Amino acid sequence: MVVRALPSYASGTSDVPLFGDTIGGNLDRTAARFPDHDALVDRPSGRRWRYRELAADIDAVALGLLELGVRKGDRVGIWAPNCAEWVFVQYATAKLGAILVNINPAYRVHELEYVLNQSGVSVLVAAPSFKTSDYAAMIEEVRPRCAGLRDVLLLGRPEWAELVERGRATDRSALDEAQASLSADDPINIQYTSGTTGFPKGATLSHHNILNNGFFVGELCGYTEADRICIPVPFYHCFGMVMGNLAATSHGACVVIPAPSFDPKATLATVDEERCTSLYGVPTMFIAELNHPSFDTYDTSSLRTGIMAGSPCPIEVMKQVIERMGMREVSICYGMTETSPVSTQTQADDTIELRVSTVGRVGPHLEVKIVDPETGLTVPRGTPGELCTRGYSVMLGYWEQPDRTAEAIDSARWMHTGDLAVMDDEGYINITGRIKDMVIRGGENIYPREIEEFLYTHPDILDAQVIGVPDARYGEELMAWVRLRPDAEPLTSDSLREFCLGKLAHYKIPRYVHVVDDFPMTVTGKIRKVEMRRQAIDILGLHDAADVKHA
Repeated sequence: MVVRALPSYASGTSDVPLFGDTIGGNLDRTAARFPDHDALVDRPSGRRWRYRELAADIDAVALGLLELGVRKGDRVGIWAPNCAEWVFVQYATAKLGAILVNINPAYRVHELEYVLNQSGVSVLVAAPSFKTSDYAAMIEEVRPRCAGLRDVLLLGRPEWAELVERGRATDRSALDEAQASLSADDPINIQYTSGTTGFPKGATLSHHNILNNGFFVGELCGYTEADRICIPVPFYHCFGMVMGNLAATSHGACVVIPAPSFDPKATLATVDEERCTSLYGVPTMFIAELNHPSFDTYDTSSLRTGIMAGSPCPIEVMKQVIERMGMREVSICYGMTETSPVSTQTQADDTIELRVSTVGRVGPHLEVKIVDPETGLTVPRGTPGELCTRGYSVMLGYWEQPDRTAEAIDSARWMHTGDLAVMDDEGYINITGRIKDMVIRGGENIYPREIEEFLYTHPDILDAQVIGVPDARYGEELMAWVRLRPDAEPLTSDSLREFCLGKLAHYKIPRYVHVVDDFPMTVTGKIRKVEMRRQAIDILGLHDAADVKHA
């Protein structure tokens, strides 16, 4: 009798049941349990809310939107950096059953126009500007081409204040009626992921998806109403609004906003002065904090836990986070927007070695398996293959793209991640690479095809291929290999950047450019990006960055 190795399959058990309610209902219960506990601190504006105050302001925004004509299923866009109003809109739309459409603060005109039209946003809440981006001007530019866009509310302007005041004056019974009509399985959020076909896809998530994922991530971090979570990661990502906001409100913990966007000094000061117990970030954020010249002047002794996720975590950085920042229970999470987002997570009682060398084990009420990409069969433990996940967290689908949904989610409701992984005998998972060409730059997921299609609009570029190359700071950087038209002007990294500025989000602009006569090809005519990456390391002298070890 032949004893076969265990299959690379695991399911997450739990004595704690899944929530069956909506986000609004869950928030109301938390506010009733902890009315006088700190709920939200917006340090840049100096404002603070206890749970009863936060619930009241969220209800005012929800009733204001209701008065504006927003109803269940309507799409409401939010285009702003981290701020208290972002949180209000997140929960207010959930209470109405409207679908929140997260818009990346780095988007430029053509990306904004696409997202507004593809999702059918009827009401857009936006900051007037942020850093060098004039949001108000960009909105006015695209508005004539966005037929469904009915109302624009700019934060800090009279129209926003009027909406909130109208909401405060509206009978609460209208909101109770709206909430009573909702199901936990209703779509509640659309988050755009960079598309392999040139445009982003809108991962559509339900109350059930993101409320439960936020709650169970918080459970594995050991959250209670005593925790204060410093969130420098953006709310437009699942990292901020699910693992951050929903993990906090489902436990009665406090959300602390250190700055509109990441600022290492502001983050350290916030941890110190607000006595935060948890800190989030992608590896580049922790690196910036640890290397800040003023690091030793801040007291981080209040930190107990936190989450490092978004891109591969360098082992040495993880060790410093534990030793120098005191985050002895820090957790690594692995996931993707399409799975709400977390599928695997390390736990506080895992050894440091496991926490720095794996992405943990499958989360509660979820399943994972590793399959042979060719046959779809589950491989034995210890054998690499494609990581798949199934359970409450898997998205409803890509908004109005059933064909793309079918490519990602099979008939048995397994989400195919495109990531290569290995599962050990104890169920711990190590991510070893990617089947697809996705590049992860400092926590931003980038699909080369989108950038390649844009580069084709350059008058001198005949053909373009974009790859990710190793980078010590961001994990990966973008490199464009291009073929130029005959008699074209020389193309440099600087001139290409100038062409892209204002048209592509800053993180999608290639850092390196390599001009070639031909691309490496297979005998069947397919471009060999693996070979391009190998050559790029030599061309750019990136051997040290390529040798950095990641979990």
